[in-house]
Amino acid sequence: MTNDTSRRRRPARPTAEADRGQAAGTSRPFIVSSSHLATPGNEDLSEFEFALTVVNHAFQRWVTHCMTAVGLPELSALDSLILHSINHRHREKSISDLMFTLNLSERHYLNYAMKKLEELDLITRRRQGKEAFVATTEKGRTICGSYAELRKVCLLDLVPADRKAAAVPIGDIAKALRVLTGFYEQASRSAASL
Repeated sequence: MTNDTSRRRRPARPTAEADRGQAAGTSRPFIVSSSHLATPGNEDLSEFEFALTVVNHAFQRWVTHCMTAVGLPELSALDSLILHSINHRHREKSISDLMFTLNLSERHYLNYAMKKLEELDLITRRRQGKEAFVATTEKGRTICGSYAELRKVCLLDLVPADRKAAAVPIGDIAKALRVLTGFYEQASRSAASL
């Protein structure tokens, strides 16, 4: 292997249009948080990433405010999502199932959340061999039910009857996000191997 840097692929430099917030060759402005990442031909991905960041923060804010309203201000968004995942279908879940379902790569986040949920008497843990299993308690199920009721009032009433956002069915947006998750997972593996 040679040390010839001239053969390495260099990232494209942002154009003047990118610095002005316009898609290359068009007058359509795009909304990004970092113009240096909006390389020509990839502005749409930068626009998606910024929208994803904003939606993620709004979603986390919603989850924590809803959980606060039902009486648990001490839960973070991740704690709340873990509780809902444990409560899903009212069946025990293994730790590995929770990590897989929520796409968590760091077990300590899950352990910290479960310790908090257990201290609040929202979940129970049991061991079977080397595997730990968790389930919601009656209190945990009640909290999840109260959250679901408040979600109907505060969130679901805002969703249009045609179940569309920006003229796209919400289910189609979810499918597209799952596809994009695969792109980012592969990119993450590639970056980790450098």
